[in-house]
Amino acid sequence: MATIAVIGAGGTIGSAIVVEALAREHEVTAVVRDPARYRGEGVAVAAADVLDPADVARVARGQDVLVSAVGGGDGPGRGRLIEPAARALVEGLRSLGGDAPRLIAVGGAGSLETAPGVRVWDAPGLPDWLLRIMHAHGAAQDYFNTVTDVRWTVVSPAATIEPGPRTGHYRTSLDHLVRDEEGRSWISVQDFAVALVDEIEQPEHIGERFTCAR
Repeated sequence: MATIAVIGAGGTIGSAIVVEALAREHEVTAVVRDPARYRGEGVAVAAADVLDPADVARVARGQDVLVSAVGGGDGPGRGRLIEPAARALVEGLRSLGGDAPRLIAVGGAGSLETAPGVRVWDAPGLPDWLLRIMHAHGAAQDYFNTVTDVRWTVVSPAATIEPGPRTGHYRTSLDHLVRDEEGRSWISVQDFAVALVDEIEQPEHIGERFTCAR
C-alpha cells in the first residue's frame, strides 16, 4: 500500500485516480482548493494551491507519491496555470530534499508526435483555446525534461479522453501518439486512471513522459 496525495482530486481525471487508488487499497489524500466543496469519500482532505511551492511541500510531506491532476485550462480566470504549476511542484518537492515523494503529473497530448517532426498540435483547424492548452502542457513538459533532482513522471492521455468504461486495457508509448487500426486515439478517463496507478505500483517511467490509449 502506498500513501498518495492527489492534487486536483475534485476534477474529472483527479477523481477517477482517487477511485482507482482506493479500489487498490492505497491510502489517499484528496488535495483541493476548497475542501468544503469536495464530495469524495474514504479519503483525507487537504487544502492547497498548486501554484504555491510551500503548499505543495506541506501536502507532499510524508507521502510516497504526489499526483498532480491539474491543468485542464490555461486562460481566463486564474490565468496561466499549467507550466507555472509544474515549476511550483518541483520547487516544493525540492524543498523536502531526500524526503520528497515521487511526482506523477497528468500531461497533455498536444506535443506527442503523429509522424516524424509532426505533433498533434500541428493538425489544421484546431481552435485557439485548445492550442493554448496544448502549448502550455508542452512548455511544462519542456521544463520537466530539465529536472534531474526530483523523481518525476508525466502521463499524457490519448488525443481524446472522456468518461467511459473501465476495461483495464491500454497501450503505451513514450512521445508518439497511440492510435488504433482506424487511426483513432482514445482512452476512457477510467482506463487512464488505471494506467497512472499501474505506474505508481510498478514504476517504469521515472524521469520521462509516457502516453496511453486503448
